Amino acid sequence: MSTGSRMLQLLTLLQNHRFWAGEELATKLGVSPRTLRRDVEQLRELGYPVETTRGLGGGYRLSAGGSLPPLMVSDEEALAIVLGLRAVTASGVQGVQDAAVGALAKIVPVLPMHVRKLAAGIGSTVSAAQARDGAPQVEVAVLASVATACRDRTLLAFAYEKRDGALSERLVEPHALVPVARRWYLVAFDGDAGDWRTFRLDRMRRVESRPKRFGSRPIPGGDADAFVQASIRNLPARYEAVVRVKVPAELARAEVGQWGGVSELEGGWSEVRMRTDELDYVVYLLARLEAPCEVVGPPELVDRLEDWRRRLSRVAGVGGVTERAAQEDELTGSR
Repeated sequence: MSTGSRMLQLLTLLQNHRFWAGEELATKLGVSPRTLRRDVEQLRELGYPVETTRGLGGGYRLSAGGSLPPLMVSDEEALAIVLGLRAVTASGVQGVQDAAVGALAKIVPVLPMHVRKLAAGIGSTVSAAQARDGAPQVEVAVLASVATACRDRTLLAFAYEKRDGALSERLVEPHALVPVARRWYLVAFDGDAGDWRTFRLDRMRRVESRPKRFGSRPIPGGDADAFVQASIRNLPARYEAVVRVKVPAELARAEVGQWGGVSELEGGWSEVRMRTDELDYVVYLLARLEAPCEVVGPPELVDRLEDWRRRLSRVAGVGGVTERAAQEDELTGSR
Protein backbone atom coordinates (compact mmCIF):
# COMPACT_ATOMS: atom_id res chain seq x y z
CA MET A 1 0.00 0.00 0.00
CA SER A 2 1.34 3.42 -0.96
CA THR A 3 1.86 6.12 1.65
CA GLY A 4 -0.98 8.20 0.18
CA SER A 5 -3.44 5.30 0.26
CA ARG A 6 -2.40 4.42 3.79
CA MET A 7 -2.93 7.99 5.01
CA LEU A 8 -6.36 8.10 3.37
CA GLN A 9 -7.25 4.87 5.16
CA LEU A 10 -5.91 6.34 8.40
CA LEU A 11 -8.13 9.39 7.97
CA THR A 12 -11.18 7.22 7.39
CA LEU A 13 -10.44 5.08 10.46
CA LEU A 14 -10.00 8.16 12.65
CA GLN A 15 -13.30 9.53 11.40
CA ASN A 16 -15.26 6.30 11.88
CA HIS A 17 -14.04 5.60 15.42
CA ARG A 18 -13.96 8.09 18.29
CA PHE A 19 -10.70 6.76 19.76
CA TRP A 20 -8.09 4.26 18.61
CA ALA A 21 -5.52 2.62 20.85
CA GLY A 22 -2.11 3.07 19.18
CA GLU A 23 -1.33 -0.63 18.95
CA GLU A 24 -4.80 -1.46 17.62
CA LEU A 25 -4.62 1.25 14.96
CA ALA A 26 -1.15 0.18 13.82
CA THR A 27 -2.34 -3.42 13.50
CA LYS A 28 -5.40 -2.28 11.53
CA LEU A 29 -3.16 -0.46 9.06
CA GLY A 30 -0.53 -3.21 8.96
CA VAL A 31 2.32 -0.88 9.96
CA SER A 32 4.71 -0.47 12.87
CA PRO A 33 3.97 1.99 15.70
CA ARG A 34 6.85 4.13 14.41
CA THR A 35 5.34 4.34 10.90
CA LEU A 36 1.97 5.18 12.44
CA ARG A 37 3.51 8.07 14.39
CA ARG A 38 5.13 9.36 11.20
CA ASP A 39 1.81 9.18 9.30
CA VAL A 40 0.04 11.02 12.10
CA GLU A 41 2.64 13.79 11.95
CA GLN A 42 2.10 14.14 8.20
CA LEU A 43 -1.66 14.47 8.77
CA ARG A 44 -1.01 17.24 11.29
CA GLU A 45 1.18 19.05 8.77
CA LEU A 46 -1.78 18.90 6.35
CA GLY A 47 -3.99 20.57 8.93
CA TYR A 48 -5.78 17.60 10.49
CA PRO A 49 -5.93 18.03 14.30
CA VAL A 50 -5.03 14.50 15.43
CA GLU A 51 -4.74 14.31 19.22
CA THR A 52 -2.36 11.89 20.92
CA THR A 53 -2.85 10.35 24.35
CA ARG A 54 0.40 8.98 25.78
CA GLY A 55 1.07 6.33 28.39
CA LEU A 56 -0.78 3.12 29.20
CA GLY A 57 -3.92 2.91 27.08
CA GLY A 58 -2.76 5.78 24.88
CA GLY A 59 -3.89 6.32 21.34
CA TYR A 60 -5.22 8.73 18.72
CA ARG A 61 -8.40 10.63 17.91
CA LEU A 62 -9.44 13.27 15.37
CA SER A 63 -10.58 16.33 17.31
CA ALA A 64 -13.17 18.92 16.33
CA GLY A 65 -12.03 21.36 13.69
CA GLY A 66 -10.64 18.83 11.21
CA SER A 67 -11.68 18.89 7.58
CA LEU A 68 -14.10 16.17 6.57
CA PRO A 69 -12.08 13.12 5.53
CA PRO A 70 -11.77 11.89 2.87
CA LEU A 71 -13.63 14.80 1.22
CA MET A 72 -12.42 18.38 1.41
CA VAL A 73 -15.42 20.68 1.76
CA SER A 74 -15.88 24.31 2.66
CA ASP A 75 -17.63 25.45 5.83
CA GLU A 76 -20.70 26.35 3.75
CA GLU A 77 -20.78 22.90 2.14
CA ALA A 78 -20.37 21.19 5.51
CA LEU A 79 -23.25 23.25 6.90
CA ALA A 80 -25.47 22.26 3.95
CA ILE A 81 -24.63 18.57 4.50
CA VAL A 82 -25.53 18.69 8.19
CA LEU A 83 -28.83 20.50 7.61
CA GLY A 84 -29.75 18.13 4.79
CA LEU A 85 -29.05 15.08 6.92
CA ARG A 86 -31.01 16.60 9.80
CA ALA A 87 -34.03 16.96 7.51
CA VAL A 88 -33.70 13.31 6.43
CA THR A 89 -33.72 12.09 10.05
CA ALA A 90 -37.18 13.62 10.44
CA SER A 91 -38.48 12.41 7.08
CA GLY A 92 -40.02 9.15 8.26
CA VAL A 93 -38.44 7.23 5.36
CA GLN A 94 -37.52 3.79 6.68
CA GLY A 95 -33.87 2.80 6.26
CA VAL A 96 -32.74 6.28 5.24
CA GLN A 97 -33.13 7.64 8.77
CA ASP A 98 -30.52 5.27 10.21
CA ALA A 99 -28.07 6.07 7.41
CA ALA A 100 -28.53 9.81 8.01
CA VAL A 101 -27.88 9.42 11.73
CA GLY A 102 -24.75 7.40 11.00
CA ALA A 103 -23.50 10.12 8.67
CA LEU A 104 -24.21 12.81 11.27
CA ALA A 105 -22.23 10.81 13.83
CA LYS A 106 -19.21 10.93 11.50
CA ILE A 107 -19.51 14.53 10.34
CA VAL A 108 -20.56 16.57 13.36
CA PRO A 109 -17.65 15.60 15.68
CA VAL A 110 -15.05 16.91 13.20
CA LEU A 111 -16.80 20.15 12.26
CA PRO A 112 -15.22 23.41 13.38
CA MET A 113 -17.01 24.70 16.47
CA HIS A 114 -18.42 27.78 14.72
CA VAL A 115 -19.99 25.61 11.99
CA ARG A 116 -21.53 23.30 14.59
CA LYS A 117 -23.09 26.23 16.43
CA LEU A 118 -24.42 27.71 13.18
CA ALA A 119 -25.92 24.36 12.12
CA ALA A 120 -27.62 23.96 15.49
CA GLY A 121 -29.11 27.46 15.32
CA ILE A 122 -30.34 27.20 11.73
CA GLY A 123 -31.53 23.64 12.23
CA SER A 124 -33.70 24.64 15.17
CA THR A 125 -35.28 27.47 13.19
CA VAL A 126 -35.99 25.37 10.12
CA SER A 127 -37.34 22.37 12.00
CA ALA A 128 -39.61 24.52 14.16
CA ALA A 129 -41.09 26.20 11.10
CA GLN A 130 -41.64 23.00 9.17
CA ALA A 131 -42.63 20.57 11.93
CA ARG A 132 -46.14 19.36 12.26
CA ASP A 133 -48.14 20.36 15.33
CA GLY A 134 -46.62 18.86 18.46
CA ALA A 135 -43.66 17.20 16.73
CA PRO A 136 -40.75 17.13 19.22
CA GLN A 137 -37.45 18.52 17.97
CA VAL A 138 -34.00 17.04 18.57
CA GLU A 139 -30.83 19.10 18.30
CA VAL A 140 -28.36 17.96 15.64
CA ALA A 141 -25.53 17.85 18.19
CA VAL A 142 -27.56 15.63 20.55
CA LEU A 143 -28.48 13.19 17.79
CA ALA A 144 -24.88 13.00 16.60
CA SER A 145 -23.44 12.64 20.12
CA VAL A 146 -25.80 9.81 21.05
CA ALA A 147 -25.22 8.00 17.74
CA THR A 148 -21.45 8.32 18.19
CA ALA A 149 -21.59 6.96 21.74
CA CYS A 150 -23.69 3.98 20.54
CA ARG A 151 -21.19 3.30 17.77
CA ASP A 152 -18.08 3.62 19.95
CA ARG A 153 -19.54 1.90 23.03
CA THR A 154 -18.66 4.81 25.31
CA LEU A 155 -20.64 5.81 28.42
CA LEU A 156 -23.11 8.66 27.97
CA ALA A 157 -23.93 11.23 30.63
CA PHE A 158 -26.93 13.56 30.40
CA ALA A 159 -29.72 15.23 32.34
CA TYR A 160 -33.11 13.74 31.52
CA GLU A 161 -36.33 15.74 31.67
CA LYS A 162 -39.15 13.71 33.18
CA ARG A 163 -42.82 14.06 32.28
CA ASP A 164 -43.32 16.54 35.16
CA GLY A 165 -40.39 18.69 33.96
CA ALA A 166 -37.95 17.62 36.70
CA LEU A 167 -34.38 16.77 35.67
CA SER A 168 -32.47 13.66 36.74
CA GLU A 169 -28.79 12.96 36.07
CA ARG A 170 -28.09 9.76 34.14
CA LEU A 171 -24.98 7.78 33.24
CA VAL A 172 -25.80 4.93 30.85
CA GLU A 173 -24.41 2.42 28.38
CA PRO A 174 -25.99 3.47 25.05
CA HIS A 175 -26.75 0.56 22.73
CA ALA A 176 -29.21 1.56 20.00
CA LEU A 177 -31.17 4.45 18.49
CA VAL A 178 -34.74 3.75 17.38
CA PRO A 179 -37.05 6.18 15.49
CA VAL A 180 -40.74 5.73 16.36
CA ALA A 181 -43.63 8.00 15.37
CA ARG A 182 -41.64 11.23 14.82
CA ARG A 183 -39.54 10.64 17.96
CA TRP A 184 -36.04 9.25 18.55
CA TYR A 185 -35.48 6.81 21.43
CA LEU A 186 -32.22 5.62 22.99
CA VAL A 187 -32.08 2.04 24.26
CA ALA A 188 -29.52 1.97 27.08
CA PHE A 189 -28.48 0.04 30.16
CA ASP A 190 -28.76 2.25 33.24
CA GLY A 191 -26.13 1.12 35.74
CA ASP A 192 -27.69 3.01 38.67
CA ALA A 193 -31.07 1.38 38.06
CA GLY A 194 -29.46 -1.94 37.19
CA ASP A 195 -31.85 -2.37 34.28
CA TRP A 196 -32.56 -1.43 30.65
CA ARG A 197 -34.28 1.87 29.91
CA THR A 198 -35.51 3.91 26.94
CA PHE A 199 -34.92 7.67 26.73
CA ARG A 200 -36.48 10.21 24.37
CA LEU A 201 -33.75 12.31 22.76
CA ASP A 202 -35.85 15.48 22.80
CA ARG A 203 -35.84 15.25 26.62
CA MET A 204 -32.07 14.83 26.96
CA ARG A 205 -30.03 17.82 28.17
CA ARG A 206 -26.29 18.45 28.59
CA VAL A 207 -25.36 15.31 26.65
CA GLU A 208 -21.71 14.31 27.09
CA SER A 209 -19.83 11.22 25.99
CA ARG A 210 -17.39 9.82 28.55
CA PRO A 211 -14.08 8.18 27.51
CA LYS A 212 -14.81 4.97 29.42
CA ARG A 213 -15.90 2.15 27.15
CA PHE A 214 -18.24 -0.75 27.96
CA GLY A 215 -18.76 -4.26 26.72
CA SER A 216 -21.61 -5.68 24.71
CA ARG A 217 -24.89 -6.63 26.44
CA PRO A 218 -27.81 -8.43 24.82
CA ILE A 219 -30.88 -6.20 24.61
CA PRO A 220 -33.87 -7.94 26.24
CA GLY A 221 -35.67 -9.88 23.54
CA GLY A 222 -32.79 -9.22 21.15
CA ASP A 223 -34.68 -6.52 19.23
CA ALA A 224 -34.22 -2.81 20.00
CA ASP A 225 -37.35 -1.78 18.05
CA ALA A 226 -39.57 -4.26 19.88
CA PHE A 227 -38.07 -3.21 23.23
CA VAL A 228 -38.91 0.47 22.58
CA GLN A 229 -42.45 -0.34 21.45
CA ALA A 230 -43.04 -2.47 24.55
CA SER A 231 -41.68 0.31 26.77
CA ILE A 232 -43.99 2.88 25.15
CA ARG A 233 -47.02 0.67 25.70
CA ASN A 234 -46.24 0.46 29.42
CA LEU A 235 -45.77 4.22 29.90
CA PRO A 236 -48.46 6.37 31.52
CA ALA A 237 -50.47 8.07 28.79
CA ARG A 238 -52.57 11.22 28.73
CA TYR A 239 -55.43 9.59 26.83
CA GLU A 240 -56.96 6.17 26.38
CA ALA A 241 -58.80 6.31 23.08
CA VAL A 242 -61.64 3.82 22.57
CA VAL A 243 -63.22 3.70 19.11
CA ARG A 244 -65.63 1.24 17.49
CA VAL A 245 -64.90 0.78 13.79
CA LYS A 246 -66.91 -1.14 11.20
CA VAL A 247 -64.05 -3.29 9.91
CA PRO A 248 -63.07 -6.91 10.59
CA ALA A 249 -60.84 -7.35 13.63
CA GLU A 250 -57.95 -8.78 11.58
CA LEU A 251 -57.89 -5.67 9.39
CA ALA A 252 -57.93 -3.37 12.42
CA ARG A 253 -55.12 -5.36 14.06
CA ALA A 254 -53.01 -5.05 10.92
CA GLU A 255 -53.26 -1.24 11.12
CA VAL A 256 -52.97 -0.85 14.90
CA GLY A 257 -50.03 -3.23 15.21
CA GLN A 258 -48.34 -3.13 18.62
CA TRP A 259 -49.69 0.32 19.49
CA GLY A 260 -53.05 -0.79 20.84
CA GLY A 261 -55.55 -3.58 21.34
CA VAL A 262 -58.39 -4.73 19.09
CA SER A 263 -61.50 -6.66 20.18
CA GLU A 264 -63.95 -8.27 17.79
CA LEU A 265 -67.59 -7.13 18.11
CA GLU A 266 -70.79 -8.32 16.47
CA GLY A 267 -71.96 -7.26 13.02
CA GLY A 268 -68.46 -6.83 11.54
CA TRP A 269 -67.43 -4.14 14.04
CA SER A 270 -64.22 -3.96 16.05
CA GLU A 271 -63.24 -2.01 19.17
CA VAL A 272 -59.84 -0.32 19.13
CA ARG A 273 -58.10 0.83 22.32
CA MET A 274 -54.96 2.98 22.18
CA ARG A 275 -53.06 4.76 24.96
CA THR A 276 -51.37 7.89 23.67
CA ASP A 277 -50.29 11.44 24.46
CA GLU A 278 -51.19 12.68 20.97
CA LEU A 279 -54.67 12.06 19.55
CA ASP A 280 -53.49 12.84 16.02
CA TYR A 281 -52.16 9.27 15.89
CA VAL A 282 -55.68 7.94 16.43
CA VAL A 283 -57.07 10.30 13.78
CA TYR A 284 -54.44 9.04 11.33
CA LEU A 285 -55.35 5.42 12.10
CA LEU A 286 -59.05 6.04 11.52
CA ALA A 287 -58.29 7.75 8.22
CA ARG A 288 -56.31 4.72 7.09
CA LEU A 289 -59.14 2.33 8.02
CA GLU A 290 -61.63 4.36 5.91
CA ALA A 291 -64.68 2.96 7.69
CA PRO A 292 -67.62 4.23 9.78
CA CYS A 293 -66.64 4.70 13.42
CA GLU A 294 -68.10 5.61 16.81
CA VAL A 295 -65.95 7.34 19.42
CA VAL A 296 -66.49 5.92 22.90
CA GLY A 297 -63.94 8.26 24.45
CA PRO A 298 -62.33 10.52 25.32
CA PRO A 299 -64.36 13.64 24.39
CA GLU A 300 -61.12 15.30 23.23
CA LEU A 301 -60.92 12.80 20.39
CA VAL A 302 -64.30 13.94 19.07
CA ASP A 303 -63.04 17.54 19.16
CA ARG A 304 -59.82 16.52 17.37
CA LEU A 305 -61.73 14.74 14.61
CA GLU A 306 -63.96 17.77 14.14
CA ASP A 307 -60.90 20.02 13.99
CA TRP A 308 -59.39 17.91 11.21
CA ARG A 309 -62.71 17.83 9.37
CA ARG A 310 -62.80 21.65 9.33
CA ARG A 311 -59.18 21.85 8.14
CA LEU A 312 -59.74 19.44 5.27
CA SER A 313 -63.00 21.14 4.30
CA ARG A 314 -61.19 24.45 3.98
CA VAL A 315 -58.54 22.85 1.81
CA ALA A 316 -61.13 21.18 -0.45
CA GLY A 317 -63.40 24.22 -0.66
CA VAL A 318 -60.93 26.97 -1.62
CA GLY A 319 -59.39 26.37 -5.04
CA GLY A 320 -59.33 22.69 -4.25
CA VAL A 321 -61.27 19.54 -4.91
CA THR A 322 -64.75 21.13 -5.00
CA GLU A 323 -63.81 23.80 -7.52
CA ARG A 324 -61.88 21.37 -9.72
CA ALA A 325 -64.79 18.93 -9.76
CA ALA A 326 -67.14 21.68 -10.98
CA GLN A 327 -64.70 22.60 -13.75
CA GLU A 328 -64.40 18.96 -14.84
CA ASP A 329 -68.21 18.59 -14.97
CA GLU A 330 -68.41 21.67 -17.23
CA LEU A 331 -65.70 20.38 -19.56
CA THR A 332 -67.28 16.92 -19.88
CA GLY A 333 -70.68 18.28 -20.88
CA SER A 334 -72.44 17.98 -17.55
CA ARG A 335 -73.59 21.60 -17.76
